[in-house]
Amino acid sequence: MKLLEPIKVKHTEFKNRVMMSPMCMYSVEKQDGVATDFHYVHYVTRAIGGVGYIMLESTAVLPNGRISYEDLGLWDDKHIEPLKKIVDEVHKYGAKIGVQLSHAGRKSRTDNIVSSTNVPFSDKYLTPKMLDEAGIKEIVKAFGKAARRAHEAGFDSIELHGAHGYLIAQFISDVTNQRIDKYKDGTLFLKEIIDEVLLCFPKEKILQIRVSGYEYHDLGMTPYDWASILNRFKDKIDIVNVSSGGILPSPVKDYPGYQLPYAKIIKEETGLITIGGGQINDPYLAEGAILDGTMDMAYFGRKLLKEPYFILNLDDQLLPKQYTRARGLISE
Repeated sequence: MKLLEPIKVKHTEFKNRVMMSPMCMYSVEKQDGVATDFHYVHYVTRAIGGVGYIMLESTAVLPNGRISYEDLGLWDDKHIEPLKKIVDEVHKYGAKIGVQLSHAGRKSRTDNIVSSTNVPFSDKYLTPKMLDEAGIKEIVKAFGKAARRAHEAGFDSIELHGAHGYLIAQFISDVTNQRIDKYKDGTLFLKEIIDEVLLCFPKEKILQIRVSGYEYHDLGMTPYDWASILNRFKDKIDIVNVSSGGILPSPVKDYPGYQLPYAKIIKEETGLITIGGGQINDPYLAEGAILDGTMDMAYFGRKLLKEPYFILNLDDQLLPKQYTRARGLISE
């Protein structure tokens, strides 16, 4: 089964092509961004279950970049050790693990929020302050510092969160960027973040980006728009993780594999290693998309919340030694 075959990216070999999608757990207990015992159990369980690539949930580079007060952070050195504990244990089970570095911008539910614009996400959100150049530089530096901490924690990769209407997307999308300064070209903000991160994170490790391949708005990004941008950064970005939506609070008609066409276009237009997904509950849907060249790896979100051991149902020879007594008792 291709889904269970290894894939090598730069110096990193993933034992299979299953990625655990970054999903906010809203489980920080003291509003300090520090990972808890829940996070440890949550991620290590999926490594035991055979996931080849685990992407940690949205992890903020600054306190006001959190989606909520209950989100993880990497804005302080105190965050390193609890994350390192997770990383080290995940590695024991042969999985690779990355961290999604994020700034929520106007979609933050904290305080003192900032954005590329001064227009709120909706009437249920606070009005953001439009960033000036000094504020932009502070955020760019914060991404770099977080990248340094990610390396110290032992992460194999960093994923920049450029999707779902968060701050990078707010600069990139014409829906939310009507600036008149040099950052009217939102790719400048992205370039500065990428360059800063690569100053602080080893180049032999993986840098990837999550994008909203389609924003469901006439002014929004399309997969062709993102492909054009990504082609400018192909010497710096190793993997693209394709999602959709989030720039505005618009309903999306989703169905199993609904985002795969966007992944296919981006892969074809850029040649980058591409991860796709979206409501994939059947591993054979992911298998088919990998076989036909739509994508190289598949991400699973809610399925892994409900079935952390579903990979073992596909091949019980993958059972950890502690669980081998169950061999032959599980089935597809």
